[in-house]
Amino acid sequence: MVRPHEVDAFLAPLPVAKIPGVGKVMNGKLAALGVVTVGDLRALAQPTLEARFGRYGRRLYALARGIDDHPVVPDRPVMSVSAEDTFRDDLPLADTTPAIRSLAEKAWAASRKTPRVPRTVVLKLKTADFRILTRSHTPAHPPASCAELTDIALALRDKLPADDTTRYRLVGVGLSNFGDPDAVSVAAAQPDLFADG
Repeated sequence: MVRPHEVDAFLAPLPVAKIPGVGKVMNGKLAALGVVTVGDLRALAQPTLEARFGRYGRRLYALARGIDDHPVVPDRPVMSVSAEDTFRDDLPLADTTPAIRSLAEKAWAASRKTPRVPRTVVLKLKTADFRILTRSHTPAHPPASCAELTDIALALRDKLPADDTTRYRLVGVGLSNFGDPDAVSVAAAQPDLFADG
Protein backbone atom coordinates (compact mmCIF):
# COMPACT_ATOMS: atom_id res chain seq x y z
CA MET A 1 0.00 0.00 0.00
CA VAL A 2 1.40 3.41 -1.00
CA ARG A 3 1.14 6.04 1.74
CA PRO A 4 0.20 9.65 0.85
CA HIS A 5 3.61 11.06 1.89
CA GLU A 6 5.32 8.49 -0.38
CA VAL A 7 3.21 9.70 -3.32
CA ASP A 8 4.11 13.32 -2.50
CA ALA A 9 7.82 12.41 -2.42
CA PHE A 10 7.49 10.60 -5.75
CA LEU A 11 5.68 13.52 -7.39
CA ALA A 12 7.92 16.23 -5.91
CA PRO A 13 9.72 18.29 -8.57
CA LEU A 14 13.29 17.12 -9.14
CA PRO A 15 15.82 19.88 -8.37
CA VAL A 16 17.85 20.90 -11.42
CA ALA A 17 21.00 20.33 -9.35
CA LYS A 18 20.38 16.58 -9.75
CA ILE A 19 21.30 16.83 -13.44
CA PRO A 20 24.88 15.65 -14.15
CA GLY A 21 27.20 18.63 -14.52
CA VAL A 22 24.95 21.11 -12.73
CA GLY A 23 27.15 22.14 -9.83
CA LYS A 24 26.92 25.15 -7.55
CA VAL A 25 27.93 27.70 -10.22
CA MET A 26 25.63 26.38 -12.94
CA ASN A 27 22.83 25.97 -10.43
CA GLY A 28 23.20 29.69 -9.61
CA LYS A 29 23.14 30.65 -13.29
CA LEU A 30 20.02 28.60 -13.87
CA ALA A 31 18.37 30.03 -10.74
CA ALA A 32 18.98 33.52 -12.16
CA LEU A 33 16.82 32.42 -15.12
CA GLY A 34 14.12 31.19 -12.74
CA VAL A 35 15.07 27.54 -13.28
CA VAL A 36 14.90 25.61 -10.02
CA THR A 37 13.50 22.23 -11.09
CA VAL A 38 13.96 19.95 -14.07
CA GLY A 39 10.43 20.91 -15.09
CA ASP A 40 11.47 24.58 -15.19
CA LEU A 41 14.42 23.65 -17.40
CA ARG A 42 12.22 21.58 -19.70
CA ALA A 43 10.07 24.65 -20.31
CA LEU A 44 12.99 26.53 -21.92
CA ALA A 45 13.56 26.29 -25.66
CA GLN A 46 16.79 24.78 -26.95
CA PRO A 47 17.88 28.00 -28.75
CA THR A 48 17.49 29.92 -25.47
CA LEU A 49 19.70 27.46 -23.59
CA GLU A 50 22.27 27.33 -26.40
CA ALA A 51 22.45 31.13 -26.59
CA ARG A 52 23.06 31.29 -22.85
CA PHE A 53 25.29 28.25 -22.27
CA GLY A 54 26.62 27.24 -25.68
CA ARG A 55 27.09 23.53 -26.35
CA TYR A 56 26.27 22.67 -22.72
CA GLY A 57 22.89 24.37 -23.22
CA ARG A 58 22.11 21.75 -25.88
CA ARG A 59 23.07 19.01 -23.40
CA LEU A 60 20.89 20.57 -20.67
CA TYR A 61 17.96 20.60 -23.10
CA ALA A 62 18.45 16.88 -23.80
CA LEU A 63 19.04 15.86 -20.17
CA ALA A 64 15.89 17.68 -19.04
CA ARG A 65 14.03 15.34 -21.40
CA GLY A 66 15.82 12.19 -20.21
CA ILE A 67 18.00 11.95 -23.34
CA ASP A 68 21.61 10.91 -22.74
CA ASP A 69 23.66 9.15 -25.42
CA HIS A 70 26.66 8.48 -23.17
CA PRO A 71 27.34 4.74 -22.89
CA VAL A 72 26.54 3.02 -19.61
CA VAL A 73 29.64 1.57 -17.93
CA PRO A 74 28.28 -0.89 -15.33
CA ASP A 75 31.58 -2.35 -14.14
CA ARG A 76 33.73 0.75 -13.76
CA PRO A 77 36.74 0.00 -11.52
CA VAL A 78 36.46 1.20 -7.92
CA MET A 79 38.51 4.38 -7.42
CA SER A 80 37.58 5.21 -3.83
CA VAL A 81 35.33 4.27 -0.92
CA SER A 82 34.44 6.34 2.10
CA ALA A 83 32.11 6.67 5.05
CA GLU A 84 31.22 9.86 6.86
CA ASP A 85 28.99 10.97 9.70
CA THR A 86 27.53 14.29 10.82
CA PHE A 87 27.41 14.68 14.58
CA ARG A 88 24.26 15.66 16.43
CA ASP A 89 26.36 18.13 18.46
CA ASP A 90 29.63 19.72 17.30
CA LEU A 91 32.62 18.05 18.96
CA PRO A 92 36.17 19.01 19.90
CA LEU A 93 38.81 17.23 17.81
CA ALA A 94 39.83 14.82 20.59
CA ASP A 95 36.25 13.51 20.87
CA THR A 96 36.15 12.33 17.24
CA THR A 97 38.04 9.09 18.01
CA PRO A 98 34.98 6.79 18.35
CA ALA A 99 33.53 8.11 15.09
CA ILE A 100 36.82 7.66 13.25
CA ARG A 101 37.07 4.07 14.48
CA SER A 102 33.51 3.30 13.42
CA LEU A 103 33.87 4.96 10.01
CA ALA A 104 37.18 3.19 9.38
CA GLU A 105 35.36 -0.13 9.92
CA LYS A 106 32.70 0.85 7.38
CA ALA A 107 35.25 2.06 4.81
CA TRP A 108 37.34 -1.09 5.31
CA ALA A 109 34.28 -3.34 4.87
CA ALA A 110 33.35 -1.50 1.66
CA SER A 111 36.90 -1.85 0.32
CA ARG A 112 36.77 -5.63 0.78
CA LYS A 113 34.02 -5.89 -1.86
CA THR A 114 36.53 -5.39 -4.68
CA PRO A 115 39.73 -7.26 -5.51
CA ARG A 116 41.41 -3.90 -6.14
CA VAL A 117 43.73 -2.62 -3.42
CA PRO A 118 43.57 0.90 -1.93
CA ARG A 119 46.86 2.71 -1.31
CA THR A 120 45.79 6.04 0.16
CA VAL A 121 43.96 6.79 3.41
CA VAL A 122 41.89 9.97 3.50
CA LEU A 123 40.52 11.80 6.53
CA LYS A 124 37.88 14.49 6.08
CA LEU A 125 36.69 16.89 8.78
CA LYS A 126 34.17 19.70 8.62
CA THR A 127 34.27 22.42 11.25
CA ALA A 128 31.25 24.02 12.88
CA ASP A 129 31.72 26.99 10.53
CA PHE A 130 31.67 24.63 7.52
CA ARG A 131 35.39 24.69 6.68
CA ILE A 132 36.42 21.35 5.17
CA LEU A 133 39.81 19.92 6.11
CA THR A 134 41.13 16.94 4.17
CA ARG A 135 44.29 15.03 4.99
CA SER A 136 45.67 11.98 3.19
CA HIS A 137 48.57 9.57 3.49
CA THR A 138 49.90 6.94 1.10
CA PRO A 139 52.01 4.49 3.14
CA ALA A 140 54.81 2.41 1.61
CA HIS A 141 52.52 -0.63 1.84
CA PRO A 142 48.71 -0.50 1.55
CA PRO A 143 46.78 -0.92 4.82
CA ALA A 144 46.46 -4.67 5.41
CA SER A 145 43.73 -4.51 8.06
CA CYS A 146 41.03 -2.33 9.52
CA ALA A 147 43.31 -1.72 12.50
CA GLU A 148 46.03 -0.30 10.22
CA LEU A 149 43.49 1.89 8.44
CA THR A 150 42.21 3.17 11.80
CA ASP A 151 45.73 3.89 13.07
CA ILE A 152 46.55 5.92 9.95
CA ALA A 153 43.27 7.85 10.10
CA LEU A 154 43.84 8.70 13.77
CA ALA A 155 47.45 9.72 13.03
CA LEU A 156 46.19 12.07 10.30
CA ARG A 157 43.75 13.56 12.80
CA ASP A 158 46.51 13.98 15.39
CA LYS A 159 48.65 15.97 12.93
CA LEU A 160 46.06 18.75 12.89
CA PRO A 161 46.98 21.76 15.03
CA ALA A 162 45.67 21.47 18.58
CA ASP A 163 42.89 24.01 19.05
CA ASP A 164 40.54 23.78 22.01
CA THR A 165 38.09 26.29 20.51
CA THR A 166 37.38 24.62 17.15
CA ARG A 167 34.42 22.26 17.00
CA TYR A 168 33.73 19.69 14.32
CA ARG A 169 30.37 18.74 12.85
CA LEU A 170 31.41 15.97 10.45
CA VAL A 171 34.15 13.39 10.03
CA GLY A 172 34.84 11.00 7.17
CA VAL A 173 37.30 8.19 6.56
CA GLY A 174 38.10 6.98 3.08
CA LEU A 175 40.36 4.82 0.97
CA SER A 176 41.44 5.87 -2.51
CA ASN A 177 44.09 5.36 -5.16
CA PHE A 178 42.84 1.82 -5.83
CA GLY A 179 44.89 -0.38 -8.13
CA ASP A 180 45.16 -3.93 -9.29
CA PRO A 181 46.87 -6.12 -6.66
CA ASP A 182 49.90 -6.94 -8.86
CA ALA A 183 50.51 -3.31 -9.79
CA VAL A 184 50.17 -2.18 -6.17
CA SER A 185 52.62 -4.87 -5.00
CA VAL A 186 55.20 -3.74 -7.56
CA ALA A 187 54.76 -0.08 -6.62
CA ALA A 188 55.10 -0.87 -2.93
CA ALA A 189 58.27 -2.89 -3.55
CA GLN A 190 60.00 -0.11 -5.52
CA PRO A 191 62.28 2.15 -3.46
CA ASP A 192 61.29 5.76 -3.01
CA LEU A 193 63.72 7.76 -5.15
CA PHE A 194 63.07 10.85 -3.06
CA ALA A 195 63.41 9.28 0.38
CA ASP A 196 65.93 10.85 2.75
CA GLY A 197 69.14 8.84 2.59
